[in-house]
Amino acid sequence: MTNSNIADGVSKKGFVKHIGGIDFKIISENTFEFQSKVQSFNLNSAGISHGGYIAAILDNGMGSAAHQVIDGKRCVTIALDIKFISASRENDTLIGNVKISRKTNSLVFVLAELFEKNNLVATASGTWKII
Repeated sequence: MTNSNIADGVSKKGFVKHIGGIDFKIISENTFEFQSKVQSFNLNSAGISHGGYIAAILDNGMGSAAHQVIDGKRCVTIALDIKFISASRENDTLIGNVKISRKTNSLVFVLAELFEKNNLVATASGTWKII
């Protein structure tokens, strides 16, 4: 599980395809990365990335990481806490750094930081239930 892309598995399926998709990459056994380019339909009325878009890509990138460490079993988000730090704009590429902090027989605990270049856009922590 090192430095490989998950081919078409995350990027354009389900709900995430409606917000522009994400690219997901395995960095190591417990660390992952995802990217998403901010498009015009991801913006709010102030011209910055909508909080719902930020939440959706974090949920998807973190959930994809949880899915990877449970050997392909299904899991669902049961808690997601997001701190919005700064804004991103159209054409920005957002990069999420994801770390699995703990895994039990029934839960996966995940941390993430979302960046635009060197600017921290958001942080998140969440819990996924293995089903």
